[in-house]
Amino acid sequence: MTKNKILALKYRPQEFKDLIGQEVMSQTITNAIKLNKTPNAYLLTGIRGVGKTTTARLIAKALNCIKDFSKGEKCKTGEHCHCSEIMNSNHIDILEMDAASKTGIDDIRELIENSKYSPTSAKYKIFIIDEVHMLSKQAFNGLLKTLEEPPPSLKFILATTESRKIPVTILSRCQRFDLKRVSIELLFDHLKKISTKENGKISDDAIRLIARTSEGSVRDAISLLDRALIFQSIKEKGLVEEKDIREMLGLADRSKTIYLLKEVLEGKDKDALKYLRELINDGVDAKNFLNDILEVLYLFSRKINLGSIAKDTSISEEEVKLVETFSKNIDMQDIGLFWQLTIKTIEDLNIVGNENLTLEMFIMQLTHLKSVRLNNEVSEINEDLNDQGYKKNLISKEMSTDEKESSPQKQIKNQLKNTDQIKSNPIKNLTSKSSTNELGIKSFQDLIDRANEEKEVELKFDLERNVKLVSFKKGKIDISFNEKLNKNFIKLLTEKLLLWTGERWIISLSKNSDAKSIYEKNLENKSSSIKDFLQSDIAQQIQKTFPDAKLIDIKEEDND
Repeated sequence: MTKNKILALKYRPQEFKDLIGQEVMSQTITNAIKLNKTPNAYLLTGIRGVGKTTTARLIAKALNCIKDFSKGEKCKTGEHCHCSEIMNSNHIDILEMDAASKTGIDDIRELIENSKYSPTSAKYKIFIIDEVHMLSKQAFNGLLKTLEEPPPSLKFILATTESRKIPVTILSRCQRFDLKRVSIELLFDHLKKISTKENGKISDDAIRLIARTSEGSVRDAISLLDRALIFQSIKEKGLVEEKDIREMLGLADRSKTIYLLKEVLEGKDKDALKYLRELINDGVDAKNFLNDILEVLYLFSRKINLGSIAKDTSISEEEVKLVETFSKNIDMQDIGLFWQLTIKTIEDLNIVGNENLTLEMFIMQLTHLKSVRLNNEVSEINEDLNDQGYKKNLISKEMSTDEKESSPQKQIKNQLKNTDQIKSNPIKNLTSKSSTNELGIKSFQDLIDRANEEKEVELKFDLERNVKLVSFKKGKIDISFNEKLNKNFIKLLTEKLLLWTGERWIISLSKNSDAKSIYEKNLENKSSSIKDFLQSDIAQQIQKTFPDAKLIDIKEEDND
């Protein structure tokens, strides 16, 4: 009979030590039982499949076993004991009640009346109430008194997935234990052992995918493994690979999902749709696909904010390399927009009948999302320029031939180096020069001088003291900076360059730590000049005449 059982029942824990991932809770409960300091009521909380009902039965088993639990004695096979009946849920003194189907006060009254009678054969009468949050308000109120002061031989064990729905008055009368989600590593090891016992031919990558898909639920993981073993029995090749599990569960190939997002970031909607159709032909589930998109966006955000994700065991080395490569073309503002649109599309699946149509529209919206954002920012900047009286001077020259031939998506991609830069460089057809640009900005010093002329004190200060010039070319400035740089510096600089020159400038950030700011260079030059002058004959004569004199600065006289 055991061989015909589904794996989730066949490998159900029979002792506390078999509960994987719940070691602290198991130890606390067993210590309390050994010391005979058990509470009147237990409350077990956690997501589905982590072992709430199993733990409840193990507690009932430990309390009623005829062997000495404190000494670790165990029941022998065939020996008359309550343990096997309790684990099979058919003991007369262990009542399991499903609160989802018995929610009313009448059901609780019946339970309370039953609690007055002593146990028939066991030491304790135990009421296990599953999904207790489903009880009505009146039912909870009826349970309060008995829960706080039950008869000496009565114990309550409550289990729920929604602890926040339980009244505080009930929570305060229970000893609460939170069962955690089981980690992917523990699930992988557990599934590997079961697969070995069942003579399963499943690759490690396939088992790891099952562990990751189960989201910390042991029951879900074992049930998926059961499906995989059945799939193996009808599979000609024998060994079940990761792609077989993806096909079986309707999951997208994450590498394809990452490549799809890469095409989206480059504005290639046709190539992105090509990847989508491949995934649809592979039988991917629409909701699973969108959740995979959210997972990849999360990996992008981790790479951007926290650095390398190479230590993450939930993703392969190939996927790590792809994420680290393609995350360079996206920033947190884009990730936020993509995330919100993906969430909205998941909701749309419940409204739109054709899921494939919804996914195609989703990909096209992602591709053009940056264009929409840029258009909005262009309008805002145009309004600001109009208020300042600059609009007529700026919008006077037609777009150049090169700009006409380049696609909007390509221009968007070139501007992804900095979030603030995207906001300040949205006008792609604006190349006219203002009347104030006759002298031009041909060097970094020209830029500083122009900021001084325009009384842009904050910008001038940053350019001189907090910015280190790496290279300067017309239309592009490569800089490094220190931690004192104003957070709005790039936005302000690109706006002013557009205003002063009528052209778009690209401001790129470099990791060159050897570069020095203008202020630092001036200090070095000043120090060098003073050192050279102190070695001159004139300085020696001044020093003899005025021994207490100290040279502070050297200024060249303007002959004009």
